[in-house]
Amino acid sequence: MTSTADIVVGVAITVPAPWAEALREARSAAGDPEAESIPPHVTLLAPVTVTETWLADVDEHLERVAARHRPFDLHLRGTATFRPVSPVVFVQVVEGIAQCERLAGDVRRGPLAVPAKFPYHPHVTIAHAVDDERLDVAFEQMADFDGTFHVASFDGYVQTPDCVWHLRRTYPLG
Repeated sequence: MTSTADIVVGVAITVPAPWAEALREARSAAGDPEAESIPPHVTLLAPVTVTETWLADVDEHLERVAARHRPFDLHLRGTATFRPVSPVVFVQVVEGIAQCERLAGDVRRGPLAVPAKFPYHPHVTIAHAVDDERLDVAFEQMADFDGTFHVASFDGYVQTPDCVWHLRRTYPLG
């Protein structure tokens, strides 16, 4: 159990408009209970718990990480799934994979050096923890998705006790 001084944080590339709306709508249509509490994003660091006193170290670390990386283009296209390992359907990253991998590897060092549950695979979740029929529908409905955007920063999020993710800070890339 966490104390009141513990904070759940995550680090991600937030998908901008107009693509974010389409991705959120797809997740909502799939019946994913997290559709409204998690903004569409490419995860760089899955949720971890840190203490409030550790937050300043995390910020300094993320500032240094951002300064070391250049802006890049990210292209999302088509769908894929992690089934049968995990009940997830996602939109694929087809350009910017290497940049995401380097960023994620760099983020998960220093004060955020935590073991990953799964190998890193950049993607945008559109259905998670719903029945197979809904996963199939999300897979089919978003199969033609295609969106490209410029990544000039990544974001730090905090999760409130009601499990909603809120933007805490943006870290501009160098």
